[in-house]
Amino acid sequence: MTGSTMTDYSSQPSSVEVTETKDTIRQRIFLVVLVATMGALAFGYDTGIISGSLPFMSAAPSQGGLGLNSFTEGLVASSLIFGAALGSFLSGFMSDRFGRRMTLRSLALLFIAGALGTAVAPSVPVMVAMRFVLGIAVGGGSATVPVFIAEIAGPKRRAPLVSRNELMIVSGQLLAYVVSTIMSYTLHDPYIWRYMLALAMVPGILLFIGTFFVPASPHWLVAEGRFTEALKVLKKLRETPREIRKEMAEMRKQEKLARKGPSVKELLRERWVIRLLLTGCGLGFVAQFTGVNAFMYYTPIILKTTGMGTNASIAATIGNGVVSVLATLVGIWAVSRFSRRHMLMTGLTIVILTQVALGLTLTLLPQNLMQSYLALGCILVFLFFMQMCISPVYWLLMSELFPMKIRGALAGTAVSFQWICNATVAFAFPLLLNLIGNQTFFLFVLLNIGSFIFVYFLLPETRGKSLEEIENMMRSKYGEV
Repeated sequence: MTGSTMTDYSSQPSSVEVTETKDTIRQRIFLVVLVATMGALAFGYDTGIISGSLPFMSAAPSQGGLGLNSFTEGLVASSLIFGAALGSFLSGFMSDRFGRRMTLRSLALLFIAGALGTAVAPSVPVMVAMRFVLGIAVGGGSATVPVFIAEIAGPKRRAPLVSRNELMIVSGQLLAYVVSTIMSYTLHDPYIWRYMLALAMVPGILLFIGTFFVPASPHWLVAEGRFTEALKVLKKLRETPREIRKEMAEMRKQEKLARKGPSVKELLRERWVIRLLLTGCGLGFVAQFTGVNAFMYYTPIILKTTGMGTNASIAATIGNGVVSVLATLVGIWAVSRFSRRHMLMTGLTIVILTQVALGLTLTLLPQNLMQSYLALGCILVFLFFMQMCISPVYWLLMSELFPMKIRGALAGTAVSFQWICNATVAFAFPLLLNLIGNQTFFLFVLLNIGSFIFVYFLLPETRGKSLEEIENMMRSKYGEV
């Protein structure tokens, strides 16, 4: 569109008049975020419930299980992660082509189909296949939800609202731990694991229904040249005509630059875009090689090495979930008040110190109750700062680092790499624990020192900027001279 058309938005207040109250607008945004994060809730539940269902699933077929051995247990657990890597990659391109809302609607159907398929799976091959399908939905949601919320929220609310994605993930994990514990104590049914897995359909159903009641992303509409529709959406999501005029002008300017600029294929070869993609992938390494999922998946195993009983070790997993939820709530408050870089470096510093402390505790102290409590304390402090300072900032940066024209594709690719890092840690941790014992935690220390250096020297600051301002800054800072 022409520059004169863009000026119309700043010179004609009536064209962007806000007719609804601020409370109504805030409630509408809250609804959009609630619907979108149903995908994150399903993400958390599906990744958490496997720890409670595997023991029952491993029983012999005559006792209601699938007769899993150590190899097939690994297949069932990891198939979701590999599906998530594929799902996040594909969903990025799909969300750029068909829109964030339509992508979430499609992913909701996969959530439902995958959950139902795992609940009724008659054999291990079917279970692995259905977990892979479920993983595609999990990965797709992990890449699409933060981008959708960021584009709906606007600059003022982007940080706390995108961070609610992380809150719903850890809430889903906590829900899974609680559900599996309650069911294991109250239901004496050999098919209990099928009920656990079937419940994963609920957030998928809510996500599917909810997508019919939320608007499309105004940023995606502008990228598609649908300016009138984008303006109508902004009128329902912004509190003042000034906000609408400013954001609409910025989006149209960015769309004009994108249209006149290089094609998608050419853009993917530009130095500043490659730099941002590598930065996004690097952040996936930072988030996963903290070792967070080693603790989320294997805390009972770690604590059992200290002599703690099986039941107490499993109960400690609920502690992980509670701490993660509380820490994420604090993180939502913090992301609006502190810089992204400062939060990441603070989190990595505490992560390094707690892993040193855990390694020393497990290496130097004798196996007794004191060692068990100190080890658990180190794990909980680690998780608190991980979920407060690192995880929320990671998902926030995935929603704001990349240019509008290919935001979905780049976010999907970066998040896909994060899932590959997740799978690597989940696969390697028990092997390393068996090979080098508690020295494994000192290896994590070295990796996290490298992550700290990466953040300090290479990560740009994005706090307080609109998505368009971030894109212009990145192009100017990292583009060809």
